[in-house]
Amino acid sequence: MPEAAKFLEQAPRFLFFTGKGGVGKTSIACASAIQLAESAKRVLLVSTDPASNVGQVFGISIGNTITQIPAVPNLAALEIDPQAAAQLYRDRIVGPVRGILPDAVVQGIEEQLSGACTTEIAAFDEFTALLVDSPLTENYDHIIFDTAPTGHTIRLLQLPGAWSGFLEQGKGDASCLGPLAGLEKQREQYKAAVNALADGKLTRLILVARAQQSTLREVARTHEELAAIGIKQQYLVVNGIMPPDEIAHDPLALAIHQREQATLQKIPEVLKALPRDEIMLKPFNMVGLDALRHLLTGTSSEAHFDLQPAIKLDEPNLSALVNDIAADGHGLIMLMGKGGVGKTTIAAAVAVELAHRGLPVHLTTSDPAAHLSETLAESLDNLTVSRIDPHAETERYRQHVLETKGAKLDAQGRALLEEDLRSPCTEEIAVFQAFSRIIREAGKKFVVMDTAPTGHTLLLLDATGAYHREVARQMGKSGLHFTTPMMQLQDPRQTKIMIVTLAETTPVLEAANLQADLRRAGIEPWAWVINSSIAAAAAESPLLRKRAANELPEIKAVAEKHAKRYAVVPLLKDEPIGVTRLLELANT
Repeated sequence: MPEAAKFLEQAPRFLFFTGKGGVGKTSIACASAIQLAESAKRVLLVSTDPASNVGQVFGISIGNTITQIPAVPNLAALEIDPQAAAQLYRDRIVGPVRGILPDAVVQGIEEQLSGACTTEIAAFDEFTALLVDSPLTENYDHIIFDTAPTGHTIRLLQLPGAWSGFLEQGKGDASCLGPLAGLEKQREQYKAAVNALADGKLTRLILVARAQQSTLREVARTHEELAAIGIKQQYLVVNGIMPPDEIAHDPLALAIHQREQATLQKIPEVLKALPRDEIMLKPFNMVGLDALRHLLTGTSSEAHFDLQPAIKLDEPNLSALVNDIAADGHGLIMLMGKGGVGKTTIAAAVAVELAHRGLPVHLTTSDPAAHLSETLAESLDNLTVSRIDPHAETERYRQHVLETKGAKLDAQGRALLEEDLRSPCTEEIAVFQAFSRIIREAGKKFVVMDTAPTGHTLLLLDATGAYHREVARQMGKSGLHFTTPMMQLQDPRQTKIMIVTLAETTPVLEAANLQADLRRAGIEPWAWVINSSIAAAAAESPLLRKRAANELPEIKAVAEKHAKRYAVVPLLKDEPIGVTRLLELANT
């Protein structure tokens, strides 16, 4: 690794770091800010991450005002609180109609403004002021953003300024147009901000990933999406690669190294042309200036940690959870969690363990078919596998909405609706509708679902009246018994939600946020699964032993604070592919 990372060479004024939770983008953003500040540049570090730990990284309290970092003279930081920004934003929109419109209508507007789209747009509303010339930013040479806006948010801001009329006429009740209701006054500022993002002399986007197929696939999608709207100055950083000097005496370290190198050989085609940096895995947590200064350099890690004793965890395994599931004889098991935590593998392991016990199981996923096929690698008695095609389901849903809600709209209104239907929420709703067709089977067998919708999507489905309210209204009058998919998800006797995470700070925080979302939708998670744990893997490498010790506080937080029941699944030397290894995964 060179002393100067490629992505910091001739750095423009604005640097945006983006990537999935847990890939290390906050650490890399902080390390970059320090390196630029210590080269005599005046730097402002801005975080818009809902689970921001920038203050924790520097060991000081930052918050929503520009705060100097005492130990780095040229560095200041700002944490935009997306939740607080979203609440102010909701109050600005809902306040004027409260007491004028019926309570049920106001409640519907508030619910529509409860989700991820509102939070992201409200955060963007706050930090666009940092992208335009203003007294607030004129003293800084570089402004570094931890967490970039998505292409969907930027496209929404490029739409014609017709949201208010569209909403006033009662046409804007789809998933992401509602949050746009209060943006009209800032249109000129947004236009300038979007132009700054697209100017390669001003802005550089750094895509942060791990050497894993799932994270590289997601980064490839982000690259294409943002390049399509003009943000073409992009760099790739692959973080956390196993150092070659760790592999000599540890089969686990060697296996990780070989897996990572094989993945990098097959990197998605669209990423091959990007300038690329590779950052070696470090043994220490990225907290404090010393750790951050060593992150972007090739400094040997061995000088920075004491050899830890080997860890022998005595935590419940996945099979222990399956014992409780199997006792019911049938039911819906839904795996939830952020991307990259191994939901598909855990779903396959649960399904295989149940089928191995002679129980009938239907495993269904909306992940690419090849992924699940590769994971199972062979057929098994009692196990049926199906795949929902998200693209086909989304297109079917889009056409239905355009033919119904869009039928009476003018050209401008239809254009707005079509843009809204390009929201990530749309795919989740469409896939959920397809899942709903399969849910009925859970009365007679086990249905294991991979890649489930988020808590926000479930809230949106329940709040918009959709299927659930209409059925409840009609059937309530008849006196007949009925069950909607939402009611089934809310019934712990019929559905067990399993949240999958990693034993790292950001993934655990994100999983806790997901649990809070689910609880707001009336759904109580049944168990947590901590996947790919080094602490449970009996590692020998000094670096891996240290990282195993770092996992212990996160495992303790899940066990004592977040989960009613949990399991810890070790990181295996061999990838869990095929029935035999999936059974080993469940029982290790």
